[in-house]
Amino acid sequence: MLRKSMGWLVAFALVLSLTAVYNMATTWALPPGTPSKAAAQAELDALTVKSEGSMDGYSRDKFPHWIDQGNGCNTRHVVLQRDADTHSGDCPVTSGTWYSYYDGVSANSPSGIDIDHIVPLAEAWRSGASSWSTEKRQAFANDLDGPQLIAVTASVNRSKGDQDPSTWQPPRAGARCAYAKWWIHTKYRWDLHLQSSEKAALQDMLNTCSY
Repeated sequence: MLRKSMGWLVAFALVLSLTAVYNMATTWALPPGTPSKAAAQAELDALTVKSEGSMDGYSRDKFPHWIDQGNGCNTRHVVLQRDADTHSGDCPVTSGTWYSYYDGVSANSPSGIDIDHIVPLAEAWRSGASSWSTEKRQAFANDLDGPQLIAVTASVNRSKGDQDPSTWQPPRAGARCAYAKWWIHTKYRWDLHLQSSEKAALQDMLNTCSY
């Protein structure tokens, strides 16, 4: 009887351990600065709605990114380390495991991971960044202080491209609340405008948030 009880306890402990690992994997990758639902709603209401700007003159080179962050690390390295469940190597990261928040896929090689700009560089350009200085665009492209950078699978990042939430949302429904908060907060922090269709899509996603 004692042996059976011990076996049950071991099995229960294993379940708890696996649950903890799973929960860590699904929450560890959240970037910093996620606002509450109420705060995101207030920010969304405060954003300027206007027609999307032109792509004339746009180039990713006008947003210098993956800049040096010290100790031999660039911005990509820092996010890979921050969002990893486990990793080996400092800069560069040589191996590890990542949970891709957008699609719920786990990856075990940095080569399969992209660092997504929540608000894409081209979208920022169309939303006001075309008038910024190169220094400001560089700061935006390497923003580690807000929820603007996240490690996700290369495939889901490339399916997104430079689309806004009116035409692309994370395929994992459970990611859409946080994604809306991140998008809204980034546009608010950087004083970028948005389109009416984009605002409507963000509102729909924000309405799914419980807090």
